[in-house]
Amino acid sequence: MSIRPSRSFVVAIIALSAVIFTPAASQAASKVSVSTVLAAAKKAMVGEKSVHIVVASKSGATVNHVKADLGTSGGQEYFTSGTASVAIQVTAKDAYLSGNAKGLTTLVGLTAAQQKKVGNKVIVMKAGTSQYTTFQSNLTVSAFATFLPSQSGVSLSFDHHKNYVLKWTKAATTTTAKTTSVLTISSGKKSLPISEVVSGTTGSGTTTFTRWGQSFKIPTPAKSKLVAYSAIVTG
Repeated sequence: MSIRPSRSFVVAIIALSAVIFTPAASQAASKVSVSTVLAAAKKAMVGEKSVHIVVASKSGATVNHVKADLGTSGGQEYFTSGTASVAIQVTAKDAYLSGNAKGLTTLVGLTAAQQKKVGNKVIVMKAGTSQYTTFQSNLTVSAFATFLPSQSGVSLSFDHHKNYVLKWTKAATTTTAKTTSVLTISSGKKSLPISEVVSGTTGSGTTTFTRWGQSFKIPTPAKSKLVAYSAIVTG
């Protein structure tokens, strides 16, 4: 059995928020379009080297919290869901995965036997492996592309700060509920995402994007605390 990555902020963006509109903002909206806002946001994010993301969401009775930092060659994420928790650190050479027993089994997907092999140690995955690549793609700037919706079905308005507000709805499927998303993008010098809120029948939450371009440190565990991924899933 392979280890699957934790439900990252990309999946955890489920929220509910009220958007305030003013006549002045509505008039300004006629000067731009969904396509121009999305193009400006894509261009702005290409020039950014990092972002800090915080997600607070609720699914049924379960409260979830995510804190993540995405950089050019590495990143980190700390995810709690109820009493389950996991932590991920990604550097240019390795990816590290740790958590409590409930987090490693319910969030990551380890079997009870695999979790016992991990114990209090940290799973290490080397660069170049498929497991490393999965975490690396979710926790570096390559994930910026997932912040924006496709143009189809998106409406544009402005909030009371005259920031761009994009709204769209995803229909329910056999495995997911219908959701409505509201993404706020700065109308300032850089058209960068500020927050996303999503509401659905099964949960709600809020995601914020801050510290664009700011450096951060990624703590790495001592070698004595490491256990190889291959030693957990085989043998």
